Amino acid sequence: MVRNGRVAVVGGSLGGLTAALLLRELGYEVSVYERSGAELEQRGAGIGFLPASSRYLVERAHLDLDELSISTRYIRYLDRQGRVIHEQAQPYRFSSWNTVYRALLRCFDRDRYLLGHECTGIRQEDGKVQVTQAGGDDLDVDLLVCADGVASRARACLLPGVGPRYAGYVAWRGLIPENELGENAAALGDAITYYVYANSHILVYPIPGVDGSVRPNDRLINFVWYRNYLPGGELTDLMTDCDGKLHEVSLPPGTPRPVHIEEMRATAAARLPELIASVVLAAEAPFVQAIVDLEVPRMAFGRVCLAGDAAFVVRPHAAAGTAKAAADARELARALEAQPDIECALAAWEPGQLRLGRNLLERTRRIGRRSQVDCNWTPGDPELIFGLNEPGH
Repeated sequence: MVRNGRVAVVGGSLGGLTAALLLRELGYEVSVYERSGAELEQRGAGIGFLPASSRYLVERAHLDLDELSISTRYIRYLDRQGRVIHEQAQPYRFSSWNTVYRALLRCFDRDRYLLGHECTGIRQEDGKVQVTQAGGDDLDVDLLVCADGVASRARACLLPGVGPRYAGYVAWRGLIPENELGENAAALGDAITYYVYANSHILVYPIPGVDGSVRPNDRLINFVWYRNYLPGGELTDLMTDCDGKLHEVSLPPGTPRPVHIEEMRATAAARLPELIASVVLAAEAPFVQAIVDLEVPRMAFGRVCLAGDAAFVVRPHAAAGTAKAAADARELARALEAQPDIECALAAWEPGQLRLGRNLLERTRRIGRRSQVDCNWTPGDPELIFGLNEPGH
């Protein structure tokens, strides 16, 4: 049955775009409101491309999965001398945030993807949602989907005081063109490669190139290195950029202070296997992502819902953050298709998504503790396999 009504999606990233596309297919009049004044740019470099993340683009947009992502065949662990100490067959797919974002955006009506719109207030009355925007016209819609990320303004309106909590460590991230690695590229192109040592671990894998190319030598090699920083002064110093601005969650490329980049590179040279250190040392613009947890007690509020990172922020260890956002969107569309009353549909949708978010958050917390605190990360442990609902799935 075709649904009628106006829908506003606050937040134009991957989860917001997926929700907008699926709800548009149901017949709703959907617009996306993104607070950034320009189309979004690469945020997290590489992403694990789980089936939930790729489903819309493959099943609805009929795009070739091999044109959107890179398939690796193995999980591989190295020791300090660079010797392979564990290898197992495990197919994964990796893409980049930019590649997926561009593909989703091409599927949507650009006239309804509105930049420079920030939600500052939400009110419900007489079966409608009124959305106040900073410096713009207020919106009057039938359904509001809040997918505006970790720093969600919508969540602050709905659940004051609920926000991200630092997990005790950060991810240093960086990229290098595959063709700059010489003979080392062949050793890294067919696997996700790990090195685990006391209170830390690093992983390296291939992703599409800046232009989205998946051809060998056009690709990028992506690293994610988890390192502990004490909350307070040590973290604050790290997250203060070259201009003296403190960032809560991420330091974009080009903004970390040289003193921290130099320390990171010196540690890489001293502590990491040469193969992996070569990637870290060659990355021209490393950046930092603070690892945080976020959990909400509710996701549905009458005709308003929280989705993706606006509701749950999970640690990256299951490679399932983008998959969870897509799953929130897909299940929302299913609920609305099954139930014409929006409030009843959201009430039916909420329990499953709360359960998914809580289970995934707890699993990624356990994995993070094993590496960064307990030092009992064991290569080959099935719990470490990527997955949304459970390891491997």
